[in-house]
Amino acid sequence: MIKDFNLAPMKYFTLLALVVITSLTARAQQDPLYAQYINNPILLNPAYAGLNNNFNATLTYRNQWGGFDGNPKTFNLNSHLSLVNNKVGAGLILSQDKLGIITNTEVQAAFSYKLPLDDNRTLSFGMQGGMVNFRANYNALTIPDDQRDDIAFSANENLSKPNLGAGLILKSDRYMLGASVPRLLSTTITASSTGQQFELYKQHFYVFGSYVFFLNENVRFKPSALVRAVSGSPVSVDLNFNFNFNEKITVGAFTRNFGALGIHFQARLGNAMRFAYIFELPTNNSVGTRFNTHEVLLGVVTPVFDYHDRSISSF
Repeated sequence: MIKDFNLAPMKYFTLLALVVITSLTARAQQDPLYAQYINNPILLNPAYAGLNNNFNATLTYRNQWGGFDGNPKTFNLNSHLSLVNNKVGAGLILSQDKLGIITNTEVQAAFSYKLPLDDNRTLSFGMQGGMVNFRANYNALTIPDDQRDDIAFSANENLSKPNLGAGLILKSDRYMLGASVPRLLSTTITASSTGQQFELYKQHFYVFGSYVFFLNENVRFKPSALVRAVSGSPVSVDLNFNFNFNEKITVGAFTRNFGALGIHFQARLGNAMRFAYIFELPTNNSVGTRFNTHEVLLGVVTPVFDYHDRSISSF
């Protein structure tokens, strides 16, 4: 009989039980969410590696649904640059996505080939490859006494699998369109405690687009959209509406399936640095308005070779 199983551990256990049950019923884990995908497209599409003809380094941290026990937390560090007279690009992506006791860590190398269509348009083909490490730490669970002998919680998981991804981007001074599958391999793993197989990942398909309207010499309006699709789940759509002032300050708003609303702020710090912050508020159609999301980005964009671009790009 459980006497001291208070509300917080119960919520935590319930969340993690859902994760385990979901996995064991062969429903794959979702990709991490990024509200600032248009500021850092390499997170979703390897074809963006070196596409702005500069050196880029970006650090992103997302704390989703703060205050919710076992809430998702995502950390990403990536860097990429243009090489060989801006004909190709190369990059490295490190990420960690944590949901309760489940942690996914990825290391990916990205490569792109850029094909100029004319003086203004470039078509970029990208590939990425690396490893995905999956860990489940059942020791962190608060388990009721009558379930401590359950075989499902008898052994922690620590497994690594290879990954391949591909993407395509068409970019000009005014617009950018992209399509990608960051994980081409549907990864299946076997639980060491039960011997049961489940899918770690299913293929996620992304299509995004953005266009810049020059309202006057100092103000630009840049709407963008992202469509995310995966088998077995509803299609997800992000809509973003940003205003840029003097190529220094960007403010805007966005929604994801109208189940989350957010505001976006970005500032250029000097010639190379940029800082961005997003505040996201779920609606009652999601987890409820009391669980807010914060996403912070710190980045560097700077030329390092003579053939790199010294102008400020909209993308």
